Amino acid sequence: MRLLLYLIAAVSLAACGSKHEETPRKAPGAPVVITAAGQVDALRRGVPIDKEASPLPMARVENFDRVRPVNYEMQPPTIPHAIDNYQLTVNTNRCMLCHTRSNARKFQAPPVSDAHYLTRDGKVLEQISSRRYFCVQCHVVQTDAEPLVGNRFEGLNQTLAKEETP
Repeated sequence: MRLLLYLIAAVSLAACGSKHEETPRKAPGAPVVITAAGQVDALRRGVPIDKEASPLPMARVENFDRVRPVNYEMQPPTIPHAIDNYQLTVNTNRCMLCHTRSNARKFQAPPVSDAHYLTRDGKVLEQISSRRYFCVQCHVVQTDAEPLVGNRFEGLNQTLAKEETP
C-alpha cells in the first residue's frame, strides 16, 4: 500500500513539471516608489497587495573565471564561476578539490588564504579550520540580476580620495 502511494505521488509530481514554466521577463530597471508614503516597493514591483505577483526569472550566474575587485578590506572575494552541483557537506567540500594549497597551481585556482588555516585563538592548522570549511557562508556567486534598490556604496579608497581632493 505504501509503495502504491509513493508511486502515485511520483507520477503526479512528474506530470506537473513542465506546466509551470513562464516566459522570462526582464527585471525592472528602477525600483517602483509608492508616492503616498514615500516607500520603496522593490519586492512587489508595483503589484497591488491583493494580487499575485509573478516571480522574476532566475538570474544567471556570471561564469567569467576572473578575479573581481574587492570594495573594502577583508571582503571575501566572490566566486567567479557556477557552483550549482558542488557538494558541500560535513564530509565533502568540492571547493577544496581546486583551492587547497596542494592543488591550486594544478587547477590554476587561487588557494584559500592563510587565514582559513587558523583557529579562533590563532593556532596554525594543517587542514582548513572548521570555522572556514563551509565556503558559501562568506563567498557568493555573482549573477546578472539587476539590483532591486539603488546602491551608492563607496569603498574606503574612494572616500579618502574625495577628502584629499580640494
